[in-house]
Amino acid sequence: MKAKKTWREKLADSKGLPKVGEVTGKMSQRWGTGRMVIPAPLEVDELMKQVPKGRVVTINELRVALAKKHKVDFACPITTGIFAWIAANAAAESEAEGAKRITPFWRTLKIGGELNPKYPGGIGQIAKRVRAEGHKVVSKGKRTLVANHEKKLFTKLR
Repeated sequence: MKAKKTWREKLADSKGLPKVGEVTGKMSQRWGTGRMVIPAPLEVDELMKQVPKGRVVTINELRVALAKKHKVDFACPITTGIFAWIAANAAAESEAEGAKRITPFWRTLKIGGELNPKYPGGIGQIAKRVRAEGHKVVSKGKRTLVANHEKKLFTKLR
C-alpha cells in the first residue's frame, strides 16, 4: 500500500498549476466573465508568509494579489481557500517537527474577518495566536471574528 502524502508534499505538488483560462458556462453565472487563474499551492503559501506580525489578510486579498501577478480578472476562490488550508497544515506539520519559522496561517482569515475553523488546532488555538499578536477576537453566533480586522489588513502582497 502506498504511503499517505505529508502536508508538505501536498503543498509542493503543483500538478501543472498555475493555470490561466477563460471563465465560461456555469462558472460565469457564479463568478462573472473574464480570465481566471487557478494558483499553485506554493504561490498561496508564499503570499501567506508575507503577512507581518500584528497584521491579517483575508482570502480575498490573496486572490487579488494572485490575479494581479498573473494579469487576469480574478483568482479561483475555491482552490485559493483549499491551498491556504494545505499551507496551514504543512506549517503545523513543520512546527510539530521543531521548525521555528513557519507560515503564519493564523493571520489568514476567511471573508469578513472570520477565523478559519478548519485550520490546525481549531478556533481555540487560532484565537490564542491571534490574540497574542494584539488582535481582539469576538464571537458572533457560531462565527469567531477578528474585531475591526479591516484596520489591520495587510494589502501590500507581492
